[in-house]
Amino acid sequence: MAKEALEKAAAERGLTIKVETHGQVGVENELTKSEIAGAKAVVVAADKDVQAERFAGKPMVSVGVSKALSVEAAGKLIDRALAAKGDDTVAAAADIEDEVEEKESIGHVIYKHLMNGVSHMLVFVVAGGVLTAVSFLWGITSFDSTASDYNSFAAMLKIIGGIAMNLMVPVLSAYIAESIGKRPALVPGFVAGMIAIQGLPVNAETGMIDAGGAGVGFGFLGGIVGGFLAGYVILLLEKVFAGLPKNLDGLKAIFLYPLFSTAIVGLVMLGISGPMAAINTAMMDFLKGLSASGAVVLGLAIGCMCAFDMGGPVNKAAYVTGTAMLTEALAAGVGTDTYNFGTNFMAAVSAACIVPPLITTFAVVVGKKYFSQEDHDAGVVNLILGCTHITEGAIPFMTKNIWPVMPIMMLGSSIASILTIMFNVHDPAPHGGFLVLPVVENGPLWVLAILIGAVVGGILFVAFKKYDFEKNQKAAPAANPVEAPKAAAVEAPKAEAADFVKVENVFVAEDFASRDEALSFVSNQAVKAGIASDADAVMNAFLAREAEGTTGMMEGFAIPHAKSDAITEAAVIVVKDESGVTGWDTMDGAPVNVAIALLIPGAQAGTTHLKILSKVAEALMDEDFRATVKGSTDAAEIAKTINARLV
Repeated sequence: MAKEALEKAAAERGLTIKVETHGQVGVENELTKSEIAGAKAVVVAADKDVQAERFAGKPMVSVGVSKALSVEAAGKLIDRALAAKGDDTVAAAADIEDEVEEKESIGHVIYKHLMNGVSHMLVFVVAGGVLTAVSFLWGITSFDSTASDYNSFAAMLKIIGGIAMNLMVPVLSAYIAESIGKRPALVPGFVAGMIAIQGLPVNAETGMIDAGGAGVGFGFLGGIVGGFLAGYVILLLEKVFAGLPKNLDGLKAIFLYPLFSTAIVGLVMLGISGPMAAINTAMMDFLKGLSASGAVVLGLAIGCMCAFDMGGPVNKAAYVTGTAMLTEALAAGVGTDTYNFGTNFMAAVSAACIVPPLITTFAVVVGKKYFSQEDHDAGVVNLILGCTHITEGAIPFMTKNIWPVMPIMMLGSSIASILTIMFNVHDPAPHGGFLVLPVVENGPLWVLAILIGAVVGGILFVAFKKYDFEKNQKAAPAANPVEAPKAAAVEAPKAEAADFVKVENVFVAEDFASRDEALSFVSNQAVKAGIASDADAVMNAFLAREAEGTTGMMEGFAIPHAKSDAITEAAVIVVKDESGVTGWDTMDGAPVNVAIALLIPGAQAGTTHLKILSKVAEALMDEDFRATVKGSTDAAEIAKTINARLV
């Protein structure tokens, strides 16, 4: 979502952008060194370590991913990043404007490290939890060779699932540490995580510390503490050993760091095992106490947490708590009180996470006329996201109207959670949404609880959008009638988009010695076509725009644009030079083969100009569009291809 918002915001500004994403599938669309070198500015919107040191020396702004989920917010980030290089006064103003955000940077850094661990951990939880849950399809005791429903394949699935689940805390701890101290922190991080699940071993007979004894683990809270401890111990050791000769760097990496960090972290973790175990037990007792207070209290707490920020820290806190309790439940075994509570809690968490996207789906279908086409399409897609337990699809709807959309989402999720607890639903799988229905106990009632929450929330959401729509409709006639014709006068020309780019204004076999020669050619052709009255004025407008910042893009494209009173009608002129126009400052340093020149009357500078520029810039992100325009020598085909994107 942040990627899409940044791309649209860049297109509106006539900029070319490349967005590298770091998700569960890894790094996609990775930036190359040459692309980073050619970039004018960098926006980092991330809640995990993305190796921002790669952009050292570049104008850059760094925020959490939630700050870039709308086009408006993404546009502000782009403007801030560009301002960091250009006008120092503007940059200083931006810094003052975001002073509060900078003060929160410590919290964001902590959250970023935590999410690095959580994102790596979740795949282990999901794989282990689902495999364990699938093993129950053969019977709740099918893994037990002494039971009547024993099945060897089910037993193997449970073994595999159990191993994956047991890796949850060590992986969480290790990758929190890795986010802080990089690769050297992995060793103490894994050790801290293992201690967190095993505790301090004590001999039952002597009461003394004994490697062969048994300890009391302190769960994922211990893993979090251990991860931060390991990461910062590595940073401390880096300072301690900073004075060693450079040729001993290899020794530090393979001997000194792992040895000292593991010893320090291990001793501290064992030393705090008692208090941490007590805290962990107290937290679990508190949650069970909420359950004793009734389904409404517990369900309300779960629902509000899951829908508060939908994928953010509060949501993740509820989800990670659910997976921790599920881990204990599966370890305790089917039929135990721990199993019943943990799987019921997990079912309530899953229900609360599924509901928000489904609320948007219901709303855009039932109240279609109150939503934009973009929102309608996103809401329909949210049906798939919601059914597969992906809450984040509802975020764009909430960011547009935090009040009252957030309370509506929280209410819908809470209803689903409360009903799930009341219906005694048990979910032994930590993720997957409706895909894990076969292993959910009382699955039909679980679906019913989720649908009730989604429908109630959806009705309230439609009611709000209806009220907002009617309010805007009533406000529309109040506009000054004198202003209407004036506004209409600067709208886009009445010509159909289908023939906006005329075939006679596409020149496919030109040979220009320089950028200025190409722009002069376009200016003269504009006068010949009756688009402009003064070629020199148009040329000066082109050069003025280039002085503000190059219009050269990437992969051989440029989108020069001129705004001048000498231009009588908005038009697009396309010129192609197969050999390439050199001397045109482009983002990748390549010569320009295709220039899509925009000519805009001065009176239409704030309307038609932005609309056409946005559409052309957005089209240039499409590989098929670029290939067609660049590869064709048919003026009619080029005109048709561009016109299709201006509709």
